[in-house]
Amino acid sequence: MLKKRFVWLCFICLSVVFLAACNNDQEKTKSNGKDKVQVVTTYSIIYDIVKNVGGDLVEIHSLAPIGSNPHEYDPLPLDVQKATDADAIFYNGLNLEAGNSWFNRLLETAGKDGEDAPVFLMSKGVEAKYLTTKGQEGEEDPHAWLDIKNGIKYAENARDGLIKVDPNHAVEYKKNADKYIAELEELHKDAIKEFSKIPRKDRILVTSEGAFKYFCAAYDFDAEYIWEINQENQGTPEQITRIVDIIREKNIKGLFLETSIDPRSMEAVSAETNVPILGKIFTDSLGHPGEDGDTYISMMKWNIQTILKGLSK
Repeated sequence: MLKKRFVWLCFICLSVVFLAACNNDQEKTKSNGKDKVQVVTTYSIIYDIVKNVGGDLVEIHSLAPIGSNPHEYDPLPLDVQKATDADAIFYNGLNLEAGNSWFNRLLETAGKDGEDAPVFLMSKGVEAKYLTTKGQEGEEDPHAWLDIKNGIKYAENARDGLIKVDPNHAVEYKKNADKYIAELEELHKDAIKEFSKIPRKDRILVTSEGAFKYFCAAYDFDAEYIWEINQENQGTPEQITRIVDIIREKNIKGLFLETSIDPRSMEAVSAETNVPILGKIFTDSLGHPGEDGDTYISMMKWNIQTILKGLSK
């Protein structure tokens, strides 16, 4: 405990030094007349949703880099500076940013931990699903965005947050949100239509992490997994044995691997059961710019088509 406190204290000291060094640059930016709303988001999926709603009116800094694990993140001094200067901060909630309390500590260091701070919960209004693993019962599952209906709620919350901090551009934010939400509604309908082509008995989605509860509830699948929440990125022998037994018992034909997960556990399951990995799907992160899945809509389209193609064989 003392060691953790010492490390965090060192981090705060370095952040203060960094902020002082950046002060001149900040003043220069203000003097150049740049008046975009300064936004911080905790990871790439929220970044993209807020960007679609904010458009050219916002400048966004995303914390957890693409391909990384937002469950656990160590903020950099630049992150502290951006959070301190931010007009608005958007986060997922549902315990996503709770690992090592990194997000709460960042807010405290940046002076954004007060009741009236411009910090907005993107999952507001989502009906939470809960973990069932022993010792974690009752904890919220954070992966709500994998149900596109919840993605719509995220867009609505982004709109409302931006209007609160920048009411002069409320009309633009509403217009952007309406257009974006219409696209999401159409994608949700397409997903239901496409998945109806898969026989119900074959709609079993086996992944490394149990991140697809919201997705499976929305699109009428059963969810199976090696571990329930992404903490260590590797399955234990007991978890491997459990999923192997399920695969054999249910005669499952294919497995799926998440893009942000170490593949070795799922590869071991595939080798043990002789059941192939049918493709990679997105969970906690977008793809890199210019690659497949580099927006929330394109990552969900990719997931839909990859699962459809794999389980329709």
